[in-house]
Amino acid sequence: MRGTWCVVALLISAACSAPREKLGDPPTEIAAMLQRSAADWNHGDLAGFMSDYAKDSLTSYMAGGHVQYGWQPLYDRYQANYFAPGKSRDSLSFDDLHVRVLTPDFAYATARFRLSRRDSVVASGPFTLILQRQGERWRILHDHTSSDQK
Repeated sequence: MRGTWCVVALLISAACSAPREKLGDPPTEIAAMLQRSAADWNHGDLAGFMSDYAKDSLTSYMAGGHVQYGWQPLYDRYQANYFAPGKSRDSLSFDDLHVRVLTPDFAYATARFRLSRRDSVVASGPFTLILQRQGERWRILHDHTSSDQK
């Protein structure tokens, strides 16, 4: 009987530790996600850029004192303001990233965005993301972006 309990304890221990091993390194994963996201933006791939946002009606974006809910309205906003024919879309980069893992499936990140046109910065500022691991990917649930004073 004692041997059976030892086997059960080992199986439970292995099952509990397996998800932790599968997690990888969330700060590195989120940094890679943002790097790919900026590359998608810079290549004119709005669908790729938006793939990092949770595709549901509660996904939120806050900027300039306003909040917007829903993946589709956010997609439409980016499409109209940055990706419509004839619109100027500046080069996007992210700097000064800090990630704090809250649980195995939730994290928040702070960083700075920068939109550049040739050699000049046209917009920049800090942002905070709340992220959730969904399957093998991190998705943005909430994006609060601020712009630096001009």
